[in-house]
Amino acid sequence: MPSKPTVLIVDDELQIRRFLRIGLEAENYAVIEASTGKDGVYQAAVNRPAAMILDLGLPDMDGRDVLVKLRQWSSIPVIILSVRNDEAEKIACFDAGADDYVTKPFAMGEFLARLRSGVRRAQFVHDEPIFRNGDLVVDIANRVVSVRGEPVQLSPTEYDLLLLFVKHPGKVLTHRQIMKEIWGPYHESESPSLRVYIRHLRKKLETDPAHPTLITTEPGVGYRLALQAGRDVGSGEA
Repeated sequence: MPSKPTVLIVDDELQIRRFLRIGLEAENYAVIEASTGKDGVYQAAVNRPAAMILDLGLPDMDGRDVLVKLRQWSSIPVIILSVRNDEAEKIACFDAGADDYVTKPFAMGEFLARLRSGVRRAQFVHDEPIFRNGDLVVDIANRVVSVRGEPVQLSPTEYDLLLLFVKHPGKVLTHRQIMKEIWGPYHESESPSLRVYIRHLRKKLETDPAHPTLITTEPGVGYRLALQAGRDVGSGEA
């Protein structure tokens, strides 16, 4: 039998840790707890969990500092769980390497769905030649894109933008991250051109571009390639 995926909870509130443990163990996760940032980094290094749930208001350091330290050596999915709800804080956490951001109080059902998405994203192997997500298939080796079995013609910039999402499926990418990766380090602020290219991609990839379900918007933060039923990664025909 495969071992249970391990989730590390880093939060100084005992009640929150207990609440999360009950919900996670009911979903067949193993749980490790830490109440300080220092112990959280240590537990992550020793136990190599499948994901981390990280509070920002820790007693010894800010959770964002924990994230920065973690990202120096680990790419495990990190879900921020915090009472802080301002847009600037969210953007700063995503730029520092967070995979998702959930504000307290929260609904356990939605939280578990976000956790599953993060764990699936971590299983994506970047050197696999074909990426599948619902009706979308991207043959990375041959730069071929198809939707529902039909080929889709993309411009070089549209393809580069889609490939960036494919490399980070299920993860929120901030406007600044996208601009930097696609247009270079001197274009880190949001530009109308990004919105134009997102609109073009939606017209070519979405069933209903006016109500996108593949490339979704995180208001004020950025965009996400949403994981959909039928997602798979592996070799085979596109």
